[in-house]
This record gives sequence, C-alpha cells and structure tokens, in this order.
Amino acid sequence: ATVEVPSSVTGVVVSLAGKEGDVIAVGSPLITFECEVLTNDTSEENTNPDSPSTKERAEDDHSMVSPQPELKAVGVTQGAPSLTISSNQTSLNVRALAAPSVRKKALENNIDINAVPGSGPAGRISYDDLDNFIAAGGELALKYTQQTSDSNKKSAATNDVKLLGLRRVIAEKMQHSKQTIPHYSYIEEVDVTELEALRKTLNIQRLGEGKKLTILPFIIQALIRVLPDFPHCNARHNTESGVTEQYDAVHIGMATMTDDGLKVPVIRHAESLDIWQQAAEISRLATAARENNAQPQELSGSTITITSLGAIGGIASTPIVNHPETAIIGVNKMQQRAVVVDDKIIVRRMMNLSASFDHRIVDGYDGAQLIQAIKKLLEQPALLFI
Repeated sequence: ATVEVPSSVTGVVVSLAGKEGDVIAVGSPLITFECEVLTNDTSEENTNPDSPSTKERAEDDHSMVSPQPELKAVGVTQGAPSLTISSNQTSLNVRALAAPSVRKKALENNIDINAVPGSGPAGRISYDDLDNFIAAGGELALKYTQQTSDSNKKSAATNDVKLLGLRRVIAEKMQHSKQTIPHYSYIEEVDVTELEALRKTLNIQRLGEGKKLTILPFIIQALIRVLPDFPHCNARHNTESGVTEQYDAVHIGMATMTDDGLKVPVIRHAESLDIWQQAAEISRLATAARENNAQPQELSGSTITITSLGAIGGIASTPIVNHPETAIIGVNKMQQRAVVVDDKIIVRRMMNLSASFDHRIVDGYDGAQLIQAIKKLLEQPALLFI
C-alpha cells in the first residue's frame, strides 16, 4: 500500500536517508527537517515593537516553508523509520557522501559530485557510481554505447529500469509464489448464455439506480456456494509450520490492474453480501486501488483470489497462486462460438475458467471438481438463488 504520512513539523527537508526504492531499517532515521525553534523568550528583541515579528522573519528567510509537507512512504509496515528533526538554521546545500579520493576523481573529470547518484548507504557515492556516471556521459537514465556512423541503424541506447516500490513488491511476491508453490492449472469452458440473459434482465430492472452487474458477482456467488465442499481451496498454507488454515468466511481477493501495477483488494466476508452488494464492493475496491486510496487492511487477508482481464482475457491462462493461498480462479473473455447441443450446431456464448492450485494441498481431482461445481451453477444460474 502507498500511504501518506503527514509531517509533525513545519520546515524544510534537508536530507533523506536513501534513494527511492531503498529499504530502510525500522527505527533508523528516514528524513531530516530544518525548522525554526519558537520559544517564550522575553528578551528585548521579542519585546521591542520595532523588531520584526516571527512571521516577518520567516517570510524574509527563504529557507523556511510554511505549508506542512506530506511524505509518501511505500510499503509502510508497523514500526516505520523515524523522522529526524533539526532545529539549526544551517545551509540547505547537503554535502554528498563520498570518500576524498572519489571527490578528487570527480574534480579531475569536471564532474559535480552532487549530481552523481550513489548506491551505497544513505546514498554514499562509490568509485563504481562515479565511473558509471562518467561512462553515461553524465546522463542518469540512458547508457550509450559507441555511436555508429550508419544512419540507417537504430540508436544503441538502453533504458535501465530499476524495480522500485510496488513493482518490486509484485516481483518479489510472484517469484516467491512460483518458487514455493508447485502449481498445476485446470481449464474448462462454460456456457454462459443463460447467465448473460439473466444478467442483462437484472440490470434493466435496476436501470436508473446507478448499479450494474458484471459477470464477476455471479462467479463470486457460485464460488461461495461450492467452497464449503472444498475447504482446502479456501485456505492459506504456512510453508514453515506445514499447517493449512481453512476458513469458514470467504475473503475474496480481486486482482486489479492499476497504473502502478497489480494490486489485490479484498472483499471481506463475501458470503454475507448479496449479489448487488458484491458488485458495489468490487467497484469501490477497484476504484480505491486505482486511485491509491485503498487502506492496507483492504489489500491483505484474502483466502482465495479471482483474476480477470475482462474483454482481453484471452481463451485460456495459467494464473499464479496468490501466496499463501491454495487456489486462484482466472476468468477469460466471453465470446460467441459454434457448439454442439443435442446433435445440432448452434451459437452459444462461451467463456473459459482457468484455475491454478497448490498441488501440495489440492489434488488434481479436487481442483477439477471445484471448477465443475462452479460450472454447473453458472450454466444453470437459477440454482444460484435457490
């Protein structure tokens, strides 16, 4: 989660403990402010009516900033790094951290040491940092190789993109899930012709109320109905202890694509909501995730996950289980296809479900049975309400 941390003081940021993406130990300084110390001093300066007021001095001092800054911290957990406050009115030019020999080399190459990004603790600049900066011609984003005189060839520039913030968290979670969980996938097609007719009818009845059903609430309803028969699929497995926690409540993670990357907001106690409430909660959580307003507790604690790419969902996929869960249901796109029904070829609206399971906990037969049970309810949607 990305959350805002308001500053407890008014002042100027004079130094940071690291660069964007750095991991800082709990309890260590995160940021240093420079702020003015206001006292109850009754000296002649403060009592003299001709002396400038504190407000006037602050306005004349360009090192002071009146609005309270808001800090952005990525991946904030319990026990965040501390804020360091400095009360000294010192210069705002922060000296770069580097050994004297590194500074000398930068001077010899006519390089401003403060412009070099450091990779060491608190941004300390090493020989390698300086050499890379010089090799890049002083440009931070691009590293250029020797340019060719052949104008028909494309530029040899490369763009090095470091995994930061949410993107790094996603990468770590995906790698951990894939390395830890022995996956298998099961794909089945579902005839959703009757379901689509019901969905459109229900939406027409609620026309004007600002509510609209997609297919996801129906899939959630079907999942809730069948999970009691497959408790090991509504579960979280602790690899270290070897214990699988099976849940009575159904907390459904909804994989949601945002501008920042993949997030999984959670519909808590989905079993207690009707289909319209589930639709409203899907919309609310997806909006919060995309606008970076989701609270940390809304992005954790799921017991099973549904992932869907909507209209571009393809005909099949092999989703990665959301560790430490044991199952994930992938929803592929709906499309009209020619199928055989009662020895006749007719056009039906079809959709595939692509599910993946933790083979340590869920056997292949059980995973297939779960999807078949969902399929039965989706192909005969009246059963969802009986």
